[in-house]
Amino acid sequence: MLIRVLTGTDIRLALPMREAVEAMKAAYGQFSAGRADVPLRTRVASPRAEGVTLFMPASLFDSGDLAVKTVSVFPRNQQHGLPTIHALVVVLSSDTGAPLAVLEGAALTALRTGAAAGAATDLLAPPGARSMAVFGSGVQARTQLEAVCTVRPIERAWVYSLDTGGAQAMVDELRGQGPIPQDLSLAGSPSEAAAEAEVICTATTSLTPVFAFQDIHSGVHINAVGSYTPEMQEIDSETVAHALVVVDSREAVLAETGDLLIPLREGIIRESHLHAELGEIINGDKPGRTAAGQLTLFKSVGLAVQDAVAAGRALARAAELGLGQTVEL
Repeated sequence: MLIRVLTGTDIRLALPMREAVEAMKAAYGQFSAGRADVPLRTRVASPRAEGVTLFMPASLFDSGDLAVKTVSVFPRNQQHGLPTIHALVVVLSSDTGAPLAVLEGAALTALRTGAAAGAATDLLAPPGARSMAVFGSGVQARTQLEAVCTVRPIERAWVYSLDTGGAQAMVDELRGQGPIPQDLSLAGSPSEAAAEAEVICTATTSLTPVFAFQDIHSGVHINAVGSYTPEMQEIDSETVAHALVVVDSREAVLAETGDLLIPLREGIIRESHLHAELGEIINGDKPGRTAAGQLTLFKSVGLAVQDAVAAGRALARAAELGLGQTVEL
């Protein structure tokens, strides 16, 4: 049995951001059309390390993508000089079930998460948006920045993080790279980052809101990807209450994210406040933004369909380009 092994570098070469954004649209569209089998992720806690390991399988009926991802999220790893996220993705044949490939999952996760924000931004943000802010300075914050700059003509951007050194390194590394503008600055406060931004991305592990409703102006689009437990709340309840809320999966967000569960518990919103899944907008079943001054929020907790489609497309292109290594098991 021959297995192709793709590193993070292989994945980025095989699946550039613009192609990844289109892959996410295809994944969300199939998911919301009921053309995928996606069980809720299985969570295994590691309390001593304050970490969690997730197991995420998915099968997509139309594209034929079949994969399972194992991802661990251990926030305390930063103390040991290690990444917060480690992951592997195994791609299987939808015809035989035979393993086809193993992909480095952290790079794929960061890419598909950024691309999801790119897809949501493309569908929901003001068409002429030229400014943005990113909260966070990890690998996912970086792909959020790249993705938004890929789908909108961003001319000015700010980065804010409690890890000032990490944020400065992000600015120094990414300023002027690819679609990212030369005018990329370190913000000194959340309000400074958010005040002029037309698109805001949050990719942190914060338990409390990273900016306030009073910090933003009308017409902003927000991509919130950091909160993945009921206790984590990156976006304050007032912002959620005023926003047109679009999610990746109703079932998943109502099971997992404090960004929505906390305002629900507070009685500030009801479940009916969730306007649509992004796939419903992609499929033309629900409208997106309807007014220039409308506040839009895309809340994503991450779906296995994203990994399966991204992995499938990366694998196909890698085979064409001769990327990765093949090993016999």
